[in-house]
Amino acid sequence: MARFHALPVAAVDRLTDDSVALTFTVPPELAEEYRHAAGQHLALRRRADGTEIRRTYSICSPAPDDEAPRQLRVGVRLVEGGAFSTYALKEINVGDEVEVMTPAGRFTLAPAPGLYAAVVGGSGITPVLSIVSTLLAREPKARFCLIRSDRTAASTMFLDEVADLKDRYPERLQLVTVLSREEQQAGLPSGRLDRERLTGLLPALLPVADVAGWFLCGPFGLVQGAERALKDLGVPRARIHEEIFHVDAGTPAAPTAPAPAHSTVTARLDGRGGTWPVQDGESLLETVLRNRPDAPYACKGGVCGTCRAFLVAGEVRMDRNFALEPEETEAGYVLACQSHPATEKVELDFDR
Repeated sequence: MARFHALPVAAVDRLTDDSVALTFTVPPELAEEYRHAAGQHLALRRRADGTEIRRTYSICSPAPDDEAPRQLRVGVRLVEGGAFSTYALKEINVGDEVEVMTPAGRFTLAPAPGLYAAVVGGSGITPVLSIVSTLLAREPKARFCLIRSDRTAASTMFLDEVADLKDRYPERLQLVTVLSREEQQAGLPSGRLDRERLTGLLPALLPVADVAGWFLCGPFGLVQGAERALKDLGVPRARIHEEIFHVDAGTPAAPTAPAPAHSTVTARLDGRGGTWPVQDGESLLETVLRNRPDAPYACKGGVCGTCRAFLVAGEVRMDRNFALEPEETEAGYVLACQSHPATEKVELDFDR
């Protein structure tokens, strides 16, 4: 089960005018709980004016090998009006303690020989930085093509870290940078990386059919465009892995169906179960949280996947799903934060 622990802040590094990297010290007694795979994320929690605020940020540091991690580093970009990102950029200092959930997420890559590639936008570089650095350090027969899109050079997160990786692995890391609002002296012309552009660009950069895994991360529009471009190029869906960082409020939800007049949810969590009535309009996560405050969640927007649960019985409708891969939904997993009962009885298992 995911749990929160108060971790001390070891460093606050300014990356750009609107982003920072936070480094947390992991005490030896918690090291195993914070062992993570490359590409996973952490949920950070604070309380302000009596309200609990949780936000999810990807780990950018390499995954630990034999030794358990002594530190964890995440990247935080300021979101306009963001309750947590504003706090992170303006108030968190070295020596402060922040409540940090143990690692979660399935946007990961186990090091193996082969060619891999990523298309990332903005802060979407954060988990991919961990994936690339871990892969190239552990697997000498692996290669990686990193295609990143940013507004300007000054707004590019982890610019030095990526450059260091390119210097360290010049023959195995191919780096392609596109700026949407600024011309470069060399490289690709400025502009957005949309479906049409990627469909023409990718085959010119690398043998698309030989790529063992594609990692798409960033805003919804970029990830959706990249996915469609890869499908146009004949890439099997099983080779495409996605993590959405930003979803516009106007992104349509799935069509809704009338809910049963009276529904109950039975949930198993950390080895214990219970059954509770679902109130009108509640998601299944909200019902469970009223009775089990320890239920796992972070974004409540269908993006992070922290609230993933196995649907044991009954049927649900999910408003949105930007976190689960098709094979996960086919296997019976749902996002509790986006799920509403479609039958009178629903049973979830958060432990699977």
